[in-house]
Amino acid sequence: MYSEKVTIALVQTSCQSDRAVNLSRACTKIREAAAQGARIISLQELFTTRYFCQTEDYRSFEYAEQVPGPSTLVMQELARELEVVIIASLFERRARGLYHNTAVVIDADGSYLGKYRKMHIPDDPGFYEKFYFTPGDLGYKVFKTRYATIGVLICWDQWYPEAARLTALKGAEILFYPTAIGWAADEPSAEVRRAQRDAWVTIQRSHAIANGVFVAAANRVGREDELEFWGNSFVCDPYGQIMQEAAHQDEAIVLAECDRSRIGFYRSHWPFLRDRRIETYGDLQKRFLDE
Repeated sequence: MYSEKVTIALVQTSCQSDRAVNLSRACTKIREAAAQGARIISLQELFTTRYFCQTEDYRSFEYAEQVPGPSTLVMQELARELEVVIIASLFERRARGLYHNTAVVIDADGSYLGKYRKMHIPDDPGFYEKFYFTPGDLGYKVFKTRYATIGVLICWDQWYPEAARLTALKGAEILFYPTAIGWAADEPSAEVRRAQRDAWVTIQRSHAIANGVFVAAANRVGREDELEFWGNSFVCDPYGQIMQEAAHQDEAIVLAECDRSRIGFYRSHWPFLRDRRIETYGDLQKRFLDE
């Protein structure tokens, strides 16, 4: 029977050096989430490895794999068995010397629906992703799964209203953000830590409000070298209200029931999409509006 309601889950874990262990633990967490009623399950960014982008190291390219490839196949078999949709973020080896930060979407029958390649690539202390990843060239994507139409964006994408808007305009009902973000481990200021995490939550809540969609961000936890990942995975509704969230220091499965009928209700009461002045936005294609 068709239902507007769907339970989603975010898997928030720490990662080890052993890729096989990380993959196995992710599968265990997916099973746990499915047993609790989740129908769409998102893993965190680059879940099979530690966050290797803290340094520029040629050896880390050995982590890359074809997409679809071995990890995708594992996820397909698991999705088919559990009848769940899985979102899995992987280090894609597209060709020799060409790599992407990529999320695959597997439908509840185990079919491979496609992939999204991360569009916005950071290059900051501790986040040297431009060394590894070519910006995505597939555009912003939506995936019509058995349970809902979803959009997938990845980590640094979450700071850009344009990415959320374009994905929502393509019909996404829920925006998923697999993420790996944290504090510098030697950051002593509790105020700075709180401000950074609050900014991260606030910008994503604003995407939910501006577009009238659910937003779900899955982050990792634990210390890895010079970064302390702040977890705090959460789901918010189209009003930007936090429905469920995890603590910043603990592994967790975050479950939330999303009633997609609320999207229509919200958009009819706050008709931001109706009132957009699309003919005035052409200058958004410019880098800066110089005199």
